Amino acid sequence: MPSTLVHIAVAGLLGTALLGTGFDRRAILTVMAVAAVPDLDTLLGIWLPGAHRAYLHTLVFPAVLAAVLWWDTARRSESALRRRYGDPGVRVAWVSLSGMVVAHSLYDGAVNGVNLFWPLQDRFYDLSGHLLYSTQRGLLQTIVDTDMFHGTTANTHYYTGVDPSRGTEPKNVERIFHLVQSGERLLLTLAGFGVVMIRLWGSDGD
Repeated sequence: MPSTLVHIAVAGLLGTALLGTGFDRRAILTVMAVAAVPDLDTLLGIWLPGAHRAYLHTLVFPAVLAAVLWWDTARRSESALRRRYGDPGVRVAWVSLSGMVVAHSLYDGAVNGVNLFWPLQDRFYDLSGHLLYSTQRGLLQTIVDTDMFHGTTANTHYYTGVDPSRGTEPKNVERIFHLVQSGERLLLTLAGFGVVMIRLWGSDGD
């Protein structure tokens, strides 16, 4: 599974691309920090089995936040967010939500599964299929397929260094905290942090 470090790096790429003229140190750090929030359900998993990849990875969570943000910025006579941070603050908020969804929830779903619609539906979706063209079979995809459904919070556990197994672990249990699990993700992580640092360096020189 992608580590929190990888999620933050991907959010950095998205934030650098989407913030536009609103890019600055505080804005990009906000986007990257918000992208890490879903992994807080790892801690919930210690007390609530099946919580990781469900409680905060669900698309329902950012959808509720987006509804509140839309109501505040588009429907209220005076937006609390805009009054305090101006239009740039509104843009940062929307980009942060986008980063949370794309760089974290959907990314995890594309690797080995996320409970995308918990608590409305308790079902893990694994979108780690493929899309290809075969000269004999034509265009094929297994990303959205009948095999993409995997378990529920009652029988699914994603191990982490914080919560390596479902239930109580022995005192000598090995805890593995993955930083980067493949060369591809290492490249993506270096690219994400590299782009952010270069952009920050360039903006400091303006």
